[in-house]
Amino acid sequence: MTRRELKRREFLTAAAAALLPRPVRAASPAPFRFTDIAAQAGLTEPIVYGNPDTKKYILETNGCGIAFFDYDHDGWLDIFVPGGSRLDGSPPQTSNRLYRNNRDGTFTDVTKKAGLERAVWASGVCVGDYNNDGFDDLFISCWGQNILYRNNGDGTFTDITKEAGLLHAKPEWCAGCTFTDYNRDGFLDLFVSTYLNFDPKTVPLPGASPDCNWKGIAVNCGPRGLPTGRNFLFRNNGDGTFTDVSEASGIAKVDRRYAMTAVAADFDDDGWPDIFVACDSTPSILYRNNRDGTFTDIALEAGVAYNEDGREQAGMGVAIGDASNSGRLDIFKTHFADDTPILYGNRGKGRFEDMTSKAGFGGFTRYVGWGAGFADFDNDGFPDLLFVNGNVYPEIERYFAEYKYRNPRIVLRNLGNGEFADVSAASGPGITTVHSSRGCAFGDFDNDGRVDVVIMNMSEPPSLLKNETPGANHWLKLKLTGTKSNRSAIGARVFLTAGGRRQRQEVLSQSSFYSQSDLRLHFGLGTASTADVEIRWPSGLTEFHSGLTANRIVALTEGKGSPAAR
Repeated sequence: MTRRELKRREFLTAAAAALLPRPVRAASPAPFRFTDIAAQAGLTEPIVYGNPDTKKYILETNGCGIAFFDYDHDGWLDIFVPGGSRLDGSPPQTSNRLYRNNRDGTFTDVTKKAGLERAVWASGVCVGDYNNDGFDDLFISCWGQNILYRNNGDGTFTDITKEAGLLHAKPEWCAGCTFTDYNRDGFLDLFVSTYLNFDPKTVPLPGASPDCNWKGIAVNCGPRGLPTGRNFLFRNNGDGTFTDVSEASGIAKVDRRYAMTAVAADFDDDGWPDIFVACDSTPSILYRNNRDGTFTDIALEAGVAYNEDGREQAGMGVAIGDASNSGRLDIFKTHFADDTPILYGNRGKGRFEDMTSKAGFGGFTRYVGWGAGFADFDNDGFPDLLFVNGNVYPEIERYFAEYKYRNPRIVLRNLGNGEFADVSAASGPGITTVHSSRGCAFGDFDNDGRVDVVIMNMSEPPSLLKNETPGANHWLKLKLTGTKSNRSAIGARVFLTAGGRRQRQEVLSQSSFYSQSDLRLHFGLGTASTADVEIRWPSGLTEFHSGLTANRIVALTEGKGSPAAR
């Protein structure tokens, strides 16, 4: 092709693009509005996690995740609330809790009936149908031993950790967990990160060393100064059991990390799921899937190991989303006080750029951030951002008034130009009321077309933030079911086009901080009344669904759409 012909093609392409409908935003967007309805909804039991007034050991500080989880597959999100204990023993009523959605804005505690009544030091929770029987199962990472609960399909669960081959040879402090079909055989495998090696018999007491002080005040020790953990990968054998392939896969080669939240997603769009792990006080990890059963940590060359100044950060929570509607997955990560959260913009082929300053996040240094998520709260077609906060040292505010143990939440409106606006103060009491929060999950629990949030609060009942944001924007929610792919469709990539705008989401297992959000994908459509959907299934099949009508929940099954032209 001659240079003249090339220039003509570029001109014609640009001219055609100019004729496409332009994305339309509301002229005067309504403010976000969140109300905590947990008490009237029946979520009243406090989440026990260490001593509420002082923290002797780091085990008491990190808390756990939380889950929106349709365990009975009735189309309404239920809530699973893990919990912890106390060093001197569990108080009465201490337990993980399962709340069934009554479809009227309230929930019923069905923990005992479901067979989930148990007190453990829980960390993460992730959901996936590991045996492809049509019912999503539940995995909890813990200090001690992890737990895999098989969903029996009748409202009950059975602990099959031992039978599945998932018991550890010694107690571990496992942290993040995520189901992912890394070898694309149609069965969900399991990745588990480990925070650190913790033994209360050997951990120093507060003030014992420089790593046991913060701003000159004696506090619990760690993570620095304590031995690091390791990461695990368990391959699903397809018969209800798993095999530890951590060494053979290269997962275990990455060491000297305080690993926390883990998220599996296809960051380089090669059709194979990668794994990002936020790490505390050490470089983060990006395991690239080599497509041959092995992984390589490429975080440094990808630009996600450190911030733009080359500093390691105290990675806690992770939000994954296409912040700029570029068709690529970006990474947002929360950190400790006196540091900013970070936004890594995906520039394609698995390469990222620190976009923190441009996005407007440079001023958020006051709080310790935890769970986070991208969600289109006003359905305008641009994913907004919410993250929760809470200090780890309840003792410190006696000395420094600016470092409160309980903090408000932060809500950021996506302005559609790569920038976000802090609208927290005007977003209602569900945002401004203070708590020491950890995990949070995102989903539409009342099926009204607006994304809600459930939040883990230390030594308090959870918060259930009902999204009451006004507005007439449209939406579409997709429930995907795999056939050749894993039944939960985890790893499916979805591209939705509506009103001249193309959005991208992926079905994720864990994200936020140790939490599980709704497996259904929620898209805001703005003023558009229909949408076209492209699904790239984990099996490799690509399908299209055209002209889907807005304001409804659509179930899409692999093999039932229009296949891609070959």
